[in-house]
Amino acid sequence: GGGRAGPGLSAVCLCCRERVRAMFYHAYEHYLESAFPYDELRPLTCDGQDTWGSFSLTLIDALDTLLILGNVSEFQRVVNVLQEGVDFDIDVNASVFETNIRVVGGLLSAHLLSRKAGVEVEAGWPCSGPLLRMAEEAARKLLPAFQTPTGMPYGTVNLLHGVNPGETPVTCTAGIGTFIVEFATLSHLTGDPVFEDVARKALKALWKNRSDIGLVGNHIDVITAKWVAQDAGIGAGVDSYFEYLVKGAILLQDKELMSMFLDYNKAIKNYTKFDDWYLWVQMYKGTVSMPVFQSLEAYWPGLQSLIGDVDNAMRTFLNYYTVWKQFGGLPEFYNIPQGYTVDKREGYPLRPELIESAMYLYRATRDPTLLELGRDAVESIEKISKVDCGFATIKDLRDHRLDNRMESFFLAETIKYLYLLFDPDNFIHNDGSDFDVVVTPYGECVLNAGGYIFNTEAHPIDPAALHCCRKRKEEHWEVEDLMREFYSLKKTKKFTLKRPSDPGEGESAKDPEDTEKAGEKRSPKKSSHSVLSCPSQSFNSKLAVLGQVFLDNT
Repeated sequence: GGGRAGPGLSAVCLCCRERVRAMFYHAYEHYLESAFPYDELRPLTCDGQDTWGSFSLTLIDALDTLLILGNVSEFQRVVNVLQEGVDFDIDVNASVFETNIRVVGGLLSAHLLSRKAGVEVEAGWPCSGPLLRMAEEAARKLLPAFQTPTGMPYGTVNLLHGVNPGETPVTCTAGIGTFIVEFATLSHLTGDPVFEDVARKALKALWKNRSDIGLVGNHIDVITAKWVAQDAGIGAGVDSYFEYLVKGAILLQDKELMSMFLDYNKAIKNYTKFDDWYLWVQMYKGTVSMPVFQSLEAYWPGLQSLIGDVDNAMRTFLNYYTVWKQFGGLPEFYNIPQGYTVDKREGYPLRPELIESAMYLYRATRDPTLLELGRDAVESIEKISKVDCGFATIKDLRDHRLDNRMESFFLAETIKYLYLLFDPDNFIHNDGSDFDVVVTPYGECVLNAGGYIFNTEAHPIDPAALHCCRKRKEEHWEVEDLMREFYSLKKTKKFTLKRPSDPGEGESAKDPEDTEKAGEKRSPKKSSHSVLSCPSQSFNSKLAVLGQVFLDNT
């Protein structure tokens, strides 16, 4: 309960954490047994179906959850299975949004966690590797969707043929603004700017087309930039656009993205917020169009906590939690004035958003109420949704009828956020006191120091990794040539490489910004001139600028 002292709470945590672990394996093992290689498990008939493509989606989505639960051997096995079995050269119409957040996001996260999971990584990692190549291949299949007059992407693309002739130009706002986390990560790791460029162009196109009162609608025509659905809110169709402005700003240390979000945030508070609920309004007039709470909106308190607005976040969270307690889950739509479900929207497909917010807010406040929500979620899901072959979507929270589907986000997000809520010492919660130093062709690089940014499918991205591969691709070969030259010199002569006027041996001549970002402490003394500004450089200082300074004192 909420009033218990510390030891009682830790017992609750431990007990719930082990229950969550058991839930994961009940679902995961039945997916492998009954549904693999299909995308998803059908838990009532114990078989599988393809839903978002044909990618063995649940396997990709569950991969980083395996590591968070500590299962390195299964992580390693699945990495091999995916390398051998997943093919993106298929004649399938795929959702651009879903393929990005689940497939590209899942593969990028697994790529960056590979070394931690004991996978033998190749020499250039994290700037190269099989999972990174797969993520890049999947993302390239999505690029044709962005070739529109506005830069806003189509919602669907054929993985073999590109955008189908006659494809609808109407895309939801989230389907346009939810790429920057994955695509910027790809650009930074591969050295190809095209991904980040298209993601930024799409974000800015939405910003440019906001209404005079500062709101965006729900669906827009990507050819004409005319709003087709003019409802403005924080939920379905819009949600992860706002999420990615904040997370993109944190990941990339980008003030412009944050100021865009803060402007939206003001308009959202002014026009859609009533008594710590958020309603839907007409984007041009600000008049209420739907007094409805949607379960997808429950990510918002977690997002507020990321910008430090914890008090408002908690008040909204507690409103949402009352709905959970009323039904034992969050119905897709809830009529706020009537205090009840909306017709045909009574289901709960085991969504993660309220649990996600609880995890963020618990990190910020340690309020035991948040653990109670977690415990309630474990009990509800086990009692209502557990079947012999996994966990089934709840079709109707009023009578607990079930649907024959287990979405891949149940293992990617719901289970992960529950586990992390109850596991305060998980490596994901690292505060920077522990980290790995990796040598790349571009120099030393700090990884796994914490500060992970979750994409909207709960795939954690290590922000430090974006600084590991900073040189452009063509410079990569120059570094390799210099290293070869260095090793041939080393055979004939024993020497130490130092940069000119360097006060200490073995200090990398890094950009001060890099040093600060990596959290390293360096001597405050600087050489009297910038190495980068020299008209001509000796071999050793050039090598120092491009990457690691090598020492040989033996």
